Amino acid sequence: MSFKAIQISKEEQGEQSVDVIQLTDADLMEGDVTVDVEATTVNYKDGLAITGRSPVVRHWPMVPGIDFAGVVAESSHAGFAKGDAVILNGWGVGETHWGGYAERARVKGDWLIKRPNGISAKQAMGIGTAGYTAMLCVMALERHGITPGDGPILVTGANGGVGSVAISVLGKLGYEVIASTGRPEEADFLKSLGASEIIDRAELSEKGRPLGKERWAGAVDAVGSHTLANAIAQTKYGGAVAACGLAQGFDLPATVMPFILRGIALLGVDSVMAPKALREEAWSRLAKDLDMGKLDALTTEIGFDDLIETANDIVEGKVRGRVVAMV
Repeated sequence: MSFKAIQISKEEQGEQSVDVIQLTDADLMEGDVTVDVEATTVNYKDGLAITGRSPVVRHWPMVPGIDFAGVVAESSHAGFAKGDAVILNGWGVGETHWGGYAERARVKGDWLIKRPNGISAKQAMGIGTAGYTAMLCVMALERHGITPGDGPILVTGANGGVGSVAISVLGKLGYEVIASTGRPEEADFLKSLGASEIIDRAELSEKGRPLGKERWAGAVDAVGSHTLANAIAQTKYGGAVAACGLAQGFDLPATVMPFILRGIALLGVDSVMAPKALREEAWSRLAKDLDMGKLDALTTEIGFDDLIETANDIVEGKVRGRVVAMV
């Protein structure tokens, strides 16, 4: 039986090509669980992989897609049986191991978690790595002791996948949220998710002062570079910034002043290799703390054949919220 997949190939001259092809089970990479993929999504990293704008892919040829939700078709892993509903995020899938842009995937069972009750396959991919990362950021701020009473939380890249889910979760938990965006026309949308105040990303995206006015108790940053530096410089005494992305850049043009004069904490958040217990906690919290109605409002559904075009759009900053492809 053959099935459809998107494959990225590299020519001898170094040129990259992206094609829709047919595969069989015999073509799949090694693993102890085979999954019938029901849904996948488009993350910024998927966009980078398909466009070739960043060296995301490290094994050729590659089936991209760092996320998928589906049902177990075959398993020799003790933790999973045929018929189990599962989710995969990260673990190098879509980078070094074939991913979710196919109707079937074979992976290591240790990379999977069971899909929580109350979350459909579509909703799981509406959340995806971006939303799961947002939850990890919120949990990191909570572990640092940041509460709604401490003051507002800044969310940068507010219209993106991490930002939009972070706003929704923080708003439901009772935090005041300041959303930073380069698309001011989306203010009403961001406020509908739970943002109290909207600021232009230009306030944060250029070189700023080493230490600024104290404006927020914490931040969720998916942007990096000057934006992260300015978020840190304007965090209140004893606050914390959860950093998880580099949409503006991977540099951090900051000073030690906020750390040694205000006791600020910079909390690095990794979603790719996070241990299973932390993943399960994050997905359990998402089932409880994310308003599924708001998730539906920020999710756009596309077809499998629209994945390549949408991957290009997300790198161009043309995608709002989350995109789900039903496979």
